[in-house]
Amino acid sequence: MNTIEGLINHRSIRKYQDRPIERDILEEIILAGSRASNTGNMQVYSIINTTDKLLKEQLLPAHFNQRMVINAPNILTFCADFNRFKRWCILNNAEPGYDNFLSFITAATDALLVSQNVAVAAESKGLGICYLGTTIYNADKIIEILKLPKGVVPITALTIGWPEESPLMSDRLPVKAILHEEVYQDYDENSIKEFYNEKEQIEENLNYIKENNKMTLAQVFTDVRYKKKDNEYFSEKLFSVIKSQGFI
Repeated sequence: MNTIEGLINHRSIRKYQDRPIERDILEEIILAGSRASNTGNMQVYSIINTTDKLLKEQLLPAHFNQRMVINAPNILTFCADFNRFKRWCILNNAEPGYDNFLSFITAATDALLVSQNVAVAAESKGLGICYLGTTIYNADKIIEILKLPKGVVPITALTIGWPEESPLMSDRLPVKAILHEEVYQDYDENSIKEFYNEKEQIEENLNYIKENNKMTLAQVFTDVRYKKKDNEYFSEKLFSVIKSQGFI
C-alpha cells in the first residue's frame, strides 16, 4: 500500500495487542516525525514516550478515562517546547524573545506537524494509532504528571500499538466541501445540506440522535459533545496554562 492509499484508509485504533513496540521501530518512527516541516528549523517541540503502567494510570483521568490510554503499549505526548531552544540561545549569548503567544502558536504548529508524520510512519509499519484530543483540555494535569518545565505545553497525544481491531473508517465530508478554488467560496443553504447529507444519514449518527433525544445531528454536537459552556471552561483553562508556562 502506498502512502496515499494508507492515508485514505486511515482509521483510529482503540484496541491493541498485548505486544510491545520494538525499540528500533519506535526510533525509526520518531526519526520520520522529526523530518516534518517546522518553523525556521528550530524544532521547538518534544515528544514524551510513556510506557510505564503507573504513569498511564495517572494520565487516564486527564484523557477522560479512555481505556486505550491503559491498553496501548505506548502513549506519545507531543509538546510545544521552547525550553530547549531558549536554553541553547542563553548558552550562546543570544537573548531569546519567545515569551509570547506567537511563539506558542509556532511551537504548537510544529508539534502537530510532527505528530502527523509520526502517525503516518507508524501506520506504514502496520501499527495503529489514535489521537487524543483531550490533551489540551487537561494540559495542566498532564504538565504535572509528565513533569513538563516552563516553556513546554502538551498539544496532542497518540496511543500507538499493534492493532487488535479493524474498525470501520469514519466518514468524511466530500472534497468539494473543503476545497475552495482561488478564493473562499462561501456556502449557501443548498450546498450545506448537500455536503452534510451523507453524514446525517449514517446509521451510527442516526442512533446518536435517538440516544440523546435530539432532533438533528448538529444538536448532538452543540448540545452534547461540544457544548458552549464546556468550550468556554476549557478555553480558560488552556489560556491559564499558556500563561503559567511562560508564553504570555
